[in-house]
Amino acid sequence: MIRAAVAADLPAILGFWNPLIRDTLVTFSSAQKSLADMQKMLDDKAAEGRAFLVAEAAGAVVGFCSYGQFRAGNGYAHTMEHTIILDPVAHGRGLGRALLTGIEADARTKGAHSILAGVSGGNPESRAFHAAMGYGDPIIVPQAGWKFGRWWDLWLMQKILS
Repeated sequence: MIRAAVAADLPAILGFWNPLIRDTLVTFSSAQKSLADMQKMLDDKAAEGRAFLVAEAAGAVVGFCSYGQFRAGNGYAHTMEHTIILDPVAHGRGLGRALLTGIEADARTKGAHSILAGVSGGNPESRAFHAAMGYGDPIIVPQAGWKFGRWWDLWLMQKILS
């Protein structure tokens, strides 16, 4: 089930996101999130009028997706960037597709022209997922991120919404 996130979901999100931050290339950041960080993210998305969705399976929150403006300034007001994170136990169930479809629909209804995915060069599964979801023609930014003692490329993948 896909639904809007609420504050009670945040501990579950931290439970699967922090190990991914710490142990994988899902993100270049190594700074784990706190409950206060997550509450601020939830509050900021609400204030911006942007969806913050969670995926539930068997009564447990196993993924989330949110989005915001790609870069500051009015020239980028119609270009968004999303974050999608799934608990590894949720892979292969269609929940990522459902989350991303929900975020894209919300962005589209709010006037977004395009949406970007910033994907680690060390995360081929995410690159394949985004390609399957219609995100194409990646721009590769060489050596944009540092993690695990080495440089990693950033893949920017875009989907036109309107």
